[in-house]
Amino acid sequence: MQGLDFSVVLPYADILWIGVWWTVVLTVSASLLSFFGGILFALVVLYAPTVFAYPVRLFMWLFMGTPLLLQLFLIYFGLVQIGIDIPALAAGIVGLGLHFAVYNADIFRAGIVAIDSGQAEAARSIGFGRWQTLRYIVVPQAVRNTALPVGGNMISLLKESSIVSVIGITELVHAAQLAISETYRPFEFYLVAAALYYVLNLVLEFGLRRVERRVEMSR
Repeated sequence: MQGLDFSVVLPYADILWIGVWWTVVLTVSASLLSFFGGILFALVVLYAPTVFAYPVRLFMWLFMGTPLLLQLFLIYFGLVQIGIDIPALAAGIVGLGLHFAVYNADIFRAGIVAIDSGQAEAARSIGFGRWQTLRYIVVPQAVRNTALPVGGNMISLLKESSIVSVIGITELVHAAQLAISETYRPFEFYLVAAALYYVLNLVLEFGLRRVERRVEMSR
């Protein structure tokens, strides 16, 4: 019976750090896409003409009702069949970003609806148009009011980023699998990968707490 031997991890530290780096790149890029995409989807659903709002509603419904893994396969492998060849990294960012954008859109939509309509009326009374009112009055308040659940989605996105290993991106899980394929020591590498994910999660939570405190102070 073999015992644990974490000394086998050290020669593969470079591979694991590369995995950490690409996990951070994926998480940051997809988080930005999910944040701004969520705001855009929410605004289209609430204010755009029906001809634009209905396709976005359908898109959101489809992404909410299907697994992230299937969405990644469709983006990376499926689009090639119709002549759209997306690199693996871009496919991972787009897949993760859109998947969480639809959930953020629901949160932002609720936050926008909850804003007192009197504020929009006051903004228009001083000469603001609809989009100026949304940009400067409504959306900033909705973002502040929904910071906590949107932050929770970003933490979920970090954890779900491991799924992109299936399309060949050398993020943390894929890096661990490469090392395992050479050492045949899965337990050690998966434990180290889990610990690194935990550290990344703590860093993200720390950053989100600072953002939430700033949001509370700005109210």
